[in-house]
Amino acid sequence: MTRLGDLERAVMDVLWDSASATPDGVTVREVADALDGRELAYTTVMTVLDRLAGKGMVQREREGRAWRYRPAATREAHIAQLMLDALDLGGSRDAALVRFARSVTGTEADVLRAALAAEAAEAGPHTGARSRAAGPAGAEAGLTGRVEDARAAGPALDEATDR
Repeated sequence: MTRLGDLERAVMDVLWDSASATPDGVTVREVADALDGRELAYTTVMTVLDRLAGKGMVQREREGRAWRYRPAATREAHIAQLMLDALDLGGSRDAALVRFARSVTGTEADVLRAALAAEAAEAGPHTGARSRAAGPAGAEAGLTGRVEDARAAGPALDEATDR
């Protein structure tokens, strides 16, 4: 997934924020007006939206002479994909995931545990023993166990993941 520049991010924020109120999308003028503190030319906003469409970040439909733009995916889906892309940068995915799990707050950890438990419950009773090859639910259930084991292991695992 493509990382966004500052202006692209600001435009996407407008689209994401307006998605529920205007599911048919917004025009270039509406985006430019929402970015009023930036003093951007209409053509600049139009160019950014066109580039975002080319990157697959936005969908557009013709309405008369104008285009209506809407996000191709939710903000949360975009962020999740960025996180997955970061895991693909190299090194040990497991070590990176353990590091991440240790860095979240207690509330965030509770959200992750609940999501993993719900996914495991949907996948059936055999998820605890599944491998990554068995699918995402098995991988997530396996991760839950590994994260709990990692937390119990304490500083020794930290040293191992730093290498």
